[in-house]
Amino acid sequence: MPIKNYTTKIDIFESLGEIQGALARNGARKIMVDYDDRGRPVGITFGLQTAQGGMLFQLPANTPGVMAAFERQKIRLDAEQAERTAWRNIRDWILAQMAFVEAGNVHVDEVFLPYMTDGKGRTLYQVYQHGQLMLGDGQRREE
Repeated sequence: MPIKNYTTKIDIFESLGEIQGALARNGARKIMVDYDDRGRPVGITFGLQTAQGGMLFQLPANTPGVMAAFERQKIRLDAEQAERTAWRNIRDWILAQMAFVEAGNVHVDEVFLPYMTDGKGRTLYQVYQHGQLMLGDGQRREE
């Protein structure tokens, strides 16, 4: 099955606007778009007020990952389509998470926890992935 939204024609800035609106309606107090050297959006950073104070969260738009999915799935599309697909998928994911929050299943900061930043531009997941955050007794376990 092809990657979700691989045929979208929705402009990335329309998707970004919808993302910003959903985040603002659900407690974001700061929203920044991160751009590459060509001026193309590559991620979004937003601030939420949590029980622990103000926290920043960073979501990437992994356009190269979408291009790799296109290649694996033998879909012949260009980088611009990959960019539209990446941002549309972020938009869909955020809207689904917000529905989960609105239903009372989770808190907004809970759903975005892996994307919380440490003040140095690293997400909680990246810190964990590099062995700097361990749960339990701190010992790595092999599966």
